[in-house]
Amino acid sequence: MKPRKPPPEQDDFLRSRLVEMIDMRHELVKLGTLIDWDVFEREWAGFFPSHTGRPATLSRLIAGLLYLQHAYALSDEAVVARWAENPYWQHFCGETFFQHRLPIDPSSLTRWRQRIGEEGVEWMLTQTIEAGQRAGVVKGNDLKRVTVDTTVMEKNIAHPTDAVL
Repeated sequence: MKPRKPPPEQDDFLRSRLVEMIDMRHELVKLGTLIDWDVFEREWAGFFPSHTGRPATLSRLIAGLLYLQHAYALSDEAVVARWAENPYWQHFCGETFFQHRLPIDPSSLTRWRQRIGEEGVEWMLTQTIEAGQRAGVVKGNDLKRVTVDTTVMEKNIAHPTDAVL
C-alpha cells in the first residue's frame, strides 16, 4: 500500500516544534529545503501496486535516512539510532516535533534498497546533484570533467633477511 500523507500537525502545548529548537542556518536544514521531496513520492509510487495492507513508510523519511547513511558512512542500525538523537536529522527527514522513538526498524532500509535497486540509488544521486545546481553550489562546468586521485603509496614493509633473523 502506498504511504499516506500525514495530516497537518497541530500545535502541541507540551512540545516545541523542531524549527523552534534548531538553527535554521544548519547545512541539513538548507539541504532539506533544496530537495524536491515530492519527486520521491511520485517516483516510488509504482513500488506499491496494492491498495490493501499497512501503509508504507513515508518516502521522505526513507530518502532522508538513505542520504544520511551515505553521507556519514553508517550502518542501518546506526543511522536509525542517531536519527532518534539528532533534531537536525529529524527535521531533514520531515518530522515536525522531536521524536524519542526509532522511526523504523533498521531492516526496513535493506528492503527499501532492494526495492529501488541500483538504478534507484543512482537516481537519488541525480536528485542531490540537481539540488546542488538549484542552490548554485554545483555549476555546469563542475560536471564536465571528473578528477580521480589514483596515487599509489608503497607499503612500508621490511622483508626479513638473514641479517635481521
